[in-house]
Amino acid sequence: MQKTEKAGEDLISIDGTSETPEVFLNSTEGIIWISGRSLPENPKIFYTPIKDWLLEYANKPAPTTHASFKFDYFNTASSKMIMEIIDIIKTVEGNNSKLVMDWYYQEDDEDMYEAGEDFEAVTGVKINYMPYP
Repeated sequence: MQKTEKAGEDLISIDGTSETPEVFLNSTEGIIWISGRSLPENPKIFYTPIKDWLLEYANKPAPTTHASFKFDYFNTASSKMIMEIIDIIKTVEGNNSKLVMDWYYQEDDEDMYEAGEDFEAVTGVKINYMPYP
């Protein structure tokens, strides 16, 4: 896992691996991007610095926050962390940030599309569904 900055800074960039997603968080631009596969051995350890950064960001977000998720696959343990992340992200709206949330899924991946629908139903966040070939 390679980070360009530590949690709490303006920017976090983590390269994706075969077991962990690529993560790009930029507080200045209001960009949250998580993409790839998520099946780390211990999701709590992987996602805690991300959640900590998001909690800090949510207190003083950019005027517009654009969160994008593009998972190829995630396991059940990661699903809980993703839900917690979406719950944190949605709080930016209460702090005067317009929230745009995109959920990318392969056109033929019904399970990933339905996962996005489940996250939307549980969190109450409006999600834009973005199919790709």
